[in-house]
Amino acid sequence: MATLARTRLAGTIVATALCAAAATEAAGQTPPQESVVLNQQLQLGDVFSHQTLNVVDAQDQITARTSAQGTSASGSVEGGAILVQSDQEMRGDSTARTDVVAGGDTWGEVNVVTQAGGNYLAVSAYDADLTANAVQTNAGGLVSAISEVGDSAARLHAGGDVAASAISNTVALYGEGALLQGDVDQANAATVRSFSRIQSQYIPAEAAVTAESIGNAVSATSVQTSGQDLSIVQSSTGAFVEAEASANAGNAWDLAGRARATANQAVLYNEGGAVVAATDQTNTSFVRAAALTTAYDYGRAEAYARGAGNEVSVGDNDIYVEIDNSQFNSGGVDVSATFAGTNGYDVYVGADAVGNAVTGYACADCEGYLEAANNQTNEGDVSARATVSVAGSNRAVISGANAVGNVATFHVSRPAH
Repeated sequence: MATLARTRLAGTIVATALCAAAATEAAGQTPPQESVVLNQQLQLGDVFSHQTLNVVDAQDQITARTSAQGTSASGSVEGGAILVQSDQEMRGDSTARTDVVAGGDTWGEVNVVTQAGGNYLAVSAYDADLTANAVQTNAGGLVSAISEVGDSAARLHAGGDVAASAISNTVALYGEGALLQGDVDQANAATVRSFSRIQSQYIPAEAAVTAESIGNAVSATSVQTSGQDLSIVQSSTGAFVEAEASANAGNAWDLAGRARATANQAVLYNEGGAVVAATDQTNTSFVRAAALTTAYDYGRAEAYARGAGNEVSVGDNDIYVEIDNSQFNSGGVDVSATFAGTNGYDVYVGADAVGNAVTGYACADCEGYLEAANNQTNEGDVSARATVSVAGSNRAVISGANAVGNVATFHVSRPAH
């Protein structure tokens, strides 16, 4: 069976169910039927990290990773069963920043990732039953991640990826041949911001700039004959949830700026069993996503932004899905995607904004069954803007802007239907 090992490291609890049948027999004890993890974490002060690189004429890659996390807990179980009772609270700010000045010619890829988080819980189950009852509260003022790379004379010959991610509360569950069940309650009162930028003279390769901000995030993924039975309650009341990406070059071959901001997000996916999900999302935060891409000369250029007040996706690659969904959004959602250039080839610009969105789907290869109850209310303004400015000549411009208050999509695909 399993017993519990627990390690405490700098305010972080890492709990793992360890196979210890031999030790239990040696001690003459009867092991419990279910491993239990009781986790309680409170972060009162600010957590911050800052990294600065000043590099000239780098002959190989430039890689930088910067992170700041208020509370973090992770665990796993293999065989048997585990119960996780977790209560995490963040009251301070969580901020992370990476500045990279890449002067002259940089011949290797530039990879920069900056992450800031409030509360984080991740639990995995392998051929086991997992019950997770999690409460996460962020009453702090700010969760912020910033990545800035290059200068106006930088030549990034191998391109790269520059990313910034800010998430206030996160619960991630994973299972293989497992049953995932339990209750998740998340409340975010912090402002959540991410900003990512490249400034350069010349990029003769693929380069992507991404920014992501989420108030509350739940993901549950289970495969290899698994099942899910989860109840999720999410509330975002902070002033802003915003993400901004800015990709800029004098001459770029393949340049993209992508931004995504979501107040409440729940994504569930299962294979080989049933999914039963109850989701309740409330948002009053203002949600903003903005993507800007500029290049005087360009081959392919992209600017894409997406913003959502509340978002739920429940999918099962098997026959049974049951969804009970309730969403209320009164925060505004503002999304903009902009490209500006002079001479080039292809431009892709897209802006998507939604107040409340839910998607449910069942098996595409069998006679799936889906049962859904849905209640959505949107009181906030929802706007999407796509702007393209080409001063010279180019080959193609593909642009789209979509705004919707409430959207619900439920589908089952069957053979010959």
